[in-house]
Amino acid sequence: MTAAPPPAGLVVVDKPAGMTSHDVVARVRRLAGTRKVGHAGTLDPMATGVLVLGVNRATRLLGHLMLTEKAYDATVRLGVATTTDDAEGEVTAVVSTADVEPAAVRAALAGFIGDIEQVPTAVSAIKVDGKRAYQRVRDGEEVALQARPVTVHELVVHDVVPSGADADTPTLDVTLSVRCSSGTYIRAIARDLGARLGVGGHLTALRRTAVGPFDLPAARTLDQLGEEFTLLPIANAARAGFASRELDETQAADVRVGRPLTIALDGLTGVFAPDGEFLALYEPRGDVARPVAVFV
Repeated sequence: MTAAPPPAGLVVVDKPAGMTSHDVVARVRRLAGTRKVGHAGTLDPMATGVLVLGVNRATRLLGHLMLTEKAYDATVRLGVATTTDDAEGEVTAVVSTADVEPAAVRAALAGFIGDIEQVPTAVSAIKVDGKRAYQRVRDGEEVALQARPVTVHELVVHDVVPSGADADTPTLDVTLSVRCSSGTYIRAIARDLGARLGVGGHLTALRRTAVGPFDLPAARTLDQLGEEFTLLPIANAARAGFASRELDETQAADVRVGRPLTIALDGLTGVFAPDGEFLALYEPRGDVARPVAVFV
């Protein structure tokens, strides 16, 4: 008798500050009793919020989920620049914001909405010749990353207020919410906003509120998971993250061996057997639909 495959699904974690994404993966590996755990989209240690993890076969969904949009709440401090573009770096410059009007801040931020070219922060997980950019910076190397196309779908400014951090040099704190494409660096928006206003800037707080359809109300803290560890089953995760298509028995048999299907799809789609089992991700190519990843 063939053994049933181990449970596969997603865990949506509300990551606390001070932990790396790998720290969270290590904790969930212990809770799930398996080493087959991965995450979709790194969160810096200072950041909190939604971190989506895959367990067992669901780890193969993660690369496709990373292509979706993300949402953040953030606080930017204007008047102070740092080596890492966030509060964990060393201060490189302090400039008074006494002459910066809130209206000018809002106008400058409006220029980030839409399709833009963004230079990622040097202290990022992007690989340069096989080595992470942040590791090259830590090793004392100069890192110059190329601009990348990203999309900021929405940017809402909630407040622009004096920070009160330095009585001698006025600085401003800007609280905002951003909905953007994967690969967008909120730290880079903070840095570039400061540059546009001529005063420098860095990120002081970051909370990710959503990755695709998975948001904070769906997230659980590590303490909660420690009390009751539950998975979002892979079939439910696929239905939440992708368009879905129900198949008949003949089509399902073809999918199990990776054959193309003569069906019309609008894009990347999860296909399901008549009993609801998640089988694969398919995409349209020419006149047929072909497999991107088969999960059975």
